[in-house]
Amino acid sequence: MELDVITHKVKNNFPESVLEASTFRGENTLVLRAEDILPICRFLHDDPELAFHFLTDLCGVDHYPREPRFGVIYHLCAMETRSRLRLKTFLAGTAPHLASVVSVWKAAEWLEREAFDMFGIIFAGHPDLRRILLTPDWQGHPLRKDYPLRG
Repeated sequence: MELDVITHKVKNNFPESVLEASTFRGENTLVLRAEDILPICRFLHDDPELAFHFLTDLCGVDHYPREPRFGVIYHLCAMETRSRLRLKTFLAGTAPHLASVVSVWKAAEWLEREAFDMFGIIFAGHPDLRRILLTPDWQGHPLRKDYPLRG
């Protein structure tokens, strides 16, 4: 599916939410406002023409020392149309919070826990937000660029 079609549908329903739309090497990307991520994800999932029913990945990025410091990237797939879409949103470095999308895609549960564990991004509404890779008593978030090299 063409990015123009996806962008048009999203902008019609969320006129202020799409900050940027681009295609590079056949990969479509929408940059969205952080506060709108959950309703837009629900729309992309529930719209019968778009039908992005599969969350293939969710990951965090640290852009330190730049602000907004953190990015969260969602990789979506619409199986019926074989369309792929990348969503990006950016969060401030102090207390990064974002709405959980577990209610849209169950696969987000462990992926959000990994981003929480490694970057310290809080996913509001997550059913079980706790460390998944490190021990519960671990101090800090090892994929942050300002994390000490020796841990």
